[in-house]
Amino acid sequence: MKKAQCAASPAKSETPSSKRLRPADSPGTTSPAGKDIADILESIDKRLSTFDARLSLVELLHREFKCLRESLEFSQQQVETLAAENATLRESVKCLTDNVTELNRENKKIKETVIDLQARSMRDNLVFSGIPEAAGEDAETTVKSFIKTHLKLPEDTVKNIVFDRVHRLGPIRTAAGRPRPIVAKFGHFKQKEHVKSRGRELKGTDFSVNDQFPKEILERRRVLFPIRRGFIQKGSRSVIAVDRLYVDGQLHRDPDTTPWLY
Repeated sequence: MKKAQCAASPAKSETPSSKRLRPADSPGTTSPAGKDIADILESIDKRLSTFDARLSLVELLHREFKCLRESLEFSQQQVETLAAENATLRESVKCLTDNVTELNRENKKIKETVIDLQARSMRDNLVFSGIPEAAGEDAETTVKSFIKTHLKLPEDTVKNIVFDRVHRLGPIRTAAGRPRPIVAKFGHFKQKEHVKSRGRELKGTDFSVNDQFPKEILERRRVLFPIRRGFIQKGSRSVIAVDRLYVDGQLHRDPDTTPWLY
């Protein structure tokens, strides 16, 4: 019985040296709990590193955003300044445009006044066209002879006609061609109208007798002649007075054909 107890006791007892030699407590080994903690710490360290990187990125983005905001504020100030300057310039342009419009209106009035004065100064003039031209001729004698011969006015009436001035229009033509017209300024308006009324005698000939007008009015009359012809073909009574067309007693106003009336 005692031998059995003695045989079993060595298996149950442990010495200090045997405790130091246990595998779990030997150098170079880590307990499972310690390994978990190390992994957690390593994970935390990695996350902190990632967080630091992200924080640096956020700070960088914040600085860039701040710069962008300052740039945007500066740009906004520039835009506001330019808008104010643009408004001022627009107002100046409007004033200038209004002034130019008014000047054009005044210029048109002055031009029309000058044309009217020119037309009035020519109201006693007649232009005789187609009369042959001779070297050294006396223009007044030529016109009186033409009135007597082709307009068939009595000789006594022709002798009493008074001219203030009679001359050919334009420079002397060296080449053969249509002779220069003669302009005659009558001393009396009634005599001028009397001679003009005989113009029907020239129908079918190469001669003509017409009022003298400034160049601008002649251009306007050229525009009105075909329009007048169209109204006559429609049966309307149409008359051109200077640079105005009257249809059945009413002034014809058309911005496309009579812009000078507007």
